[in-house]
Amino acid sequence: QLRRFRSRHKDPVRQWKLSPMDLESVYRWEDYSRAKDQMMVHTDTPLSPWYIVESDIKKHARLNMMAHLLSTIDYYDVDTPKVKLPKKPVLSGDYQRPPRELSTYVDDHVATLIGDAE
Repeated sequence: QLRRFRSRHKDPVRQWKLSPMDLESVYRWEDYSRAKDQMMVHTDTPLSPWYIVESDIKKHARLNMMAHLLSTIDYYDVDTPKVKLPKKPVLSGDYQRPPRELSTYVDDHVATLIGDAE
């Protein structure tokens, strides 16, 4: 968690995610952990077990949780129909987009913070 806070602290795009309570939690980590461990001891039962998902990498945590959840449910495989995409958009020939200059765009603030990706 501290590694995530440090990463957010350095990243101008994600700094807003850090709150005073996040910083306070660093000092209360041991208290929070003790309370969580006690709760687990008293509520983790064979009938309704707790499962811990390692979550250092969010994408992996989500995929692992989905795989675990699906492993607990009886289901059958469904054949996925093959989808054929057209090589290019299907055009009717009578539509012309308006000039970009007629639209109002939001400024690209991200590019000013982290640079242009292109």
